[in-house]
Amino acid sequence: MNGVEQHPLEPFTPAGARLLMLGSFPPARRRWCMDFFYPNFINDMWRIFGIVFFADKDRFVDRAAAAFRRDDIVRFLTEKGVALYDTACAVRRTKNTASDKDLEIVGETDLEALLRRLPQCRAVATTGQKATDVFTKHFGIKPPKVGASVTFTFDGRELRLYRMPSSSRAYPMKVERKAVYYGEMFAAEGLKTP
Repeated sequence: MNGVEQHPLEPFTPAGARLLMLGSFPPARRRWCMDFFYPNFINDMWRIFGIVFFADKDRFVDRAAAAFRRDDIVRFLTEKGVALYDTACAVRRTKNTASDKDLEIVGETDLEALLRRLPQCRAVATTGQKATDVFTKHFGIKPPKVGASVTFTFDGRELRLYRMPSSSRAYPMKVERKAVYYGEMFAAEGLKTP
């Protein structure tokens, strides 16, 4: 069994962020095409954003370099008020894969401290089953179905938790269908016009 990996990235918490998106943990470095969240070129998160906001799956894709346009992504997320992090800050990979099912969480993220860093945040989106399980267990919330949401209260704030489909290609849903779910959430949170 492999050793413990610490999270390689700091939370991305732009000022005024209204939505916090939480995955489980980044893939191993050898799978990265950029130094940022959802860095695996075969992960569809940035294609989903391209579809939802620009009707262009490749808006954040540099095909020639087989990479994502990190600076464009950071600028866009900052403008929209979207924060990113993961529910685990330390993991052990039980197999040599990027799959959530092969992650043993050794240290959970301090979710309360993270939310306190985002005083204007009114919604959280978990982007996979493991992230949803960790978040809902921590806050004592009943997990919503994929594409659905529930409300919860934290520090006197009412927030909404959205359970989004995983952006991993291993999740059996076409990227265009995933984008419909994400688009509905972004619209509901006022980040895009429906």
